Amino acid sequence: MSETDFSGLDLAQIRAQRSEAQMQEDAVSFVRRMAQGRLDIARDEQRRRTDGTPVSSNIADDLAQVFGQEHGGGSARPPRETNVSPDHQLVRQLEALCVDNGFGSLRTLDEASLQHAINELEVFEQACSAERRALFATIDALTAELVKRLKDNGANVDAMLNDK
Repeated sequence: MSETDFSGLDLAQIRAQRSEAQMQEDAVSFVRRMAQGRLDIARDEQRRRTDGTPVSSNIADDLAQVFGQEHGGGSARPPRETNVSPDHQLVRQLEALCVDNGFGSLRTLDEASLQHAINELEVFEQACSAERRALFATIDALTAELVKRLKDNGANVDAMLNDK
């Protein structure tokens, strides 16, 4: 059975796989957003150094300024409630990456170290984005299989798509 051949699965198995893929995508998306936020903070520190903006004594104001900026559109998919454990593998990877690159003391990093931290965060974020796209493809394929079976069997659409 290929990655998009679900003929050997019954409806319950298809719904279970779809639900599992959605939970994985939720976690990947959450960690990806965390990485993007850290990138925004690091890039703002880089910008501050370049344009000579003085360091504020209130880091909360600095963070509000960084996160108050518009950074482009997000996914067209509606968000689902996400509950990702701090012990999740991707969360631990991101935290380790940040510790290893001195993220907790960005303002004291030299230029090369700051750029290296940004580069590492970009690579991590891009890997999360690629994983997210693959999960979306899986979710879409599973949903398409549910819809196909609906059309083929004349089943109730709500029953077919309901994960419960």
